[in-house]
Amino acid sequence: MLNGDDTLDTQAAVRRANLRRALQLVFDDPGAQTRAGIARATGLTAATASSLVAELIDLRLVAEGAQAASTGGKRPTTLSIDADHHLLVVVVIRPTDARIALIALDATEVDTRRVVYTDTTRDRMLDAAVADIAAGYPGRPLVAGVQLPGTTDGRRVFESVQLGWTDVPLADRFEELLGVPVLLVNDVDAEAIAEAAIEDESSGYRLFIHIGTGIGAAVTLDGELAPGPRDRAGEIGHVQVQFGDEARECRCGRSGCLESVASLTAMLGDEFDDAMDAETIATLAAGADDRLLTDGARALARTVKLIAAVLDAAEVAIGGPARALGDRFLALVQAEIDYTATGTVNVPVRYADADAQVATGVAQVALSSALGVRWSPAQLRAASARRV
Repeated sequence: MLNGDDTLDTQAAVRRANLRRALQLVFDDPGAQTRAGIARATGLTAATASSLVAELIDLRLVAEGAQAASTGGKRPTTLSIDADHHLLVVVVIRPTDARIALIALDATEVDTRRVVYTDTTRDRMLDAAVADIAAGYPGRPLVAGVQLPGTTDGRRVFESVQLGWTDVPLADRFEELLGVPVLLVNDVDAEAIAEAAIEDESSGYRLFIHIGTGIGAAVTLDGELAPGPRDRAGEIGHVQVQFGDEARECRCGRSGCLESVASLTAMLGDEFDDAMDAETIATLAAGADDRLLTDGARALARTVKLIAAVLDAAEVAIGGPARALGDRFLALVQAEIDYTATGTVNVPVRYADADAQVATGVAQVALSSALGVRWSPAQLRAASARRV
């Protein structure tokens, strides 16, 4: 809505840029920001700031609130995020189910739904669920973000081993159903963004590892995603890490892949499913074969040690359902990593923050793509608290 080609020096581009600046100021300080505050922060005239705010109100992005305390003249009117109209549609696709969330502009979840399917019914069930959202909230969706396992350029799914998809134009398909722009986001990238989004400060490189039925990685630098030029950064699940008689068969058709030994399916058994709750996973882990957990931890640690040494990573965060493995697995991984290779330093390994909600990362990406603004960590923490 507020994004466009700002490379051309046109009045329209300058106007859009100023609207984004004004809107971000309201997002940074909702309920306290004022027109005068925007003018001061941007260096624009009071008239221009008022004009920008008027347009943002007309667009149903900003709403007027209570009057602030007087500083000697007329009491200014505070500005807040208008959370009563526009919605971000977030679709989190997993192999056996999907979670759909409708998120208001203040990061509040308005509606959540779960769709369960099989390999043969997945496309039909997803399309029906997305169409149902469009019918149930006419005119309110602003943009949609779709999180999924696999490689994507934001428009097409290049390849997803977990979903069995190759070269699927999913964004086009969902756009026809929703009537709004749709952006695809790799699931691990979205989790890494969510992890960074809730932190007040994030410096240096962080290696984020998702472990579930599959394994993927993402790298953030100073809290921002560091993607590769071919949209395939972090695809470590099917890199060979075991050889010879040790190599196990992988569902991709090869042997010795990291995923074949360190995924939760490999360590806990085929009964594991990404949709399981933490308590069920913990129960499975309690009865798991020690050898399988140790082998998985060792293979993961060797992979992490090498990547962390290349990046000079400040830390490693393990996310996804693997958090339910608890201290036992984390200690195994840390023990395998804790040796000082010449010229390197040891890197701490921890589980990702449980408050980084599943939909937060892809919602943040969708918000930025549509409006060019971001939620603050305080807003996201407040929205998370409202969900509890």
